[in-house]
Amino acid sequence: MAANELHYSLPRGSLDKPAKVLIVVAPYYRDVADQLIEGASAEIDAWGATQELIEVPGALEVPSAIAIAGRMSNFDAYVALGCVIRGETTHYDTVCNDSSRALTLMGLQGFCIGNGILTVETREQALVRARVADQNKGAGAAAAALHLLALSRKWGAPKSGVGFRPATEEYRLAGGSTPA
Repeated sequence: MAANELHYSLPRGSLDKPAKVLIVVAPYYRDVADQLIEGASAEIDAWGATQELIEVPGALEVPSAIAIAGRMSNFDAYVALGCVIRGETTHYDTVCNDSSRALTLMGLQGFCIGNGILTVETREQALVRARVADQNKGAGAAAAALHLLALSRKWGAPKSGVGFRPATEEYRLAGGSTPA
């Protein structure tokens, strides 16, 4: 009965300077993924940000792709998209829990991520959550990522980097140091 409930959404925010957003999608259910992408893309455009889209094989690879981009590229925010529909095995639980946990942990490290990976019981549930005219969760995930980005910019630069970066051009080894 959740479809009949009223939901509150934050008003669209604004960004103080340009932003580059990476959409990472697992297109296992292509029709659902395409609708999620459409919603996310429209929301990113409405915020005035630019975007890039990449595809990965499945929902478990979405967090890895975001982590790689975070280390090797210059994106400001990330949108995770995909759909996992319960099947006959426990694989559903593994995919849902592990992908969500990985995205949450990256968020706690400072990544601005919106999680739009649907975890549903049926295809019909997925379609309702992906339809652009209804409650498109791709748009919601993009809005979440951009709200987090606006918040992080409000509070200033990070006190320490996300990920590992050597403090100097030297690598310190046990017992001494060696120039890089």
